[in-house]
Amino acid sequence: MTVLIAVVLLGVAAAGTATVLTRDPLDQAVVASFFGLLLGVAFLVLQAPDVALSQITVGAVALPLMILLALAKIRRQAGTRSGPGAGSSGDPQAERPEERA
Repeated sequence: MTVLIAVVLLGVAAAGTATVLTRDPLDQAVVASFFGLLLGVAFLVLQAPDVALSQITVGAVALPLMILLALAKIRRQAGTRSGPGAGSSGDPQAERPEERA
């Protein structure tokens, strides 16, 4: 049993490190989900099944889902801001109309 605990804790440490080192937010959500799943397995191995179920629900499902929804909303808002009529048209004269005379 001690070897199993050590292996699971090493996996948790590796997944935590991978989560921190991942820079792309979409990839980080996936890695964070895997980290939450491994934490749930660690709690299960440590004989805390109720905590394990809660951790799997929150850490492996709810948190990554919220991250993905936030990313989708940010990307959708960024897409509407960069659309036509939302700022610079690329013409330097259009940006400074007072200098055209």
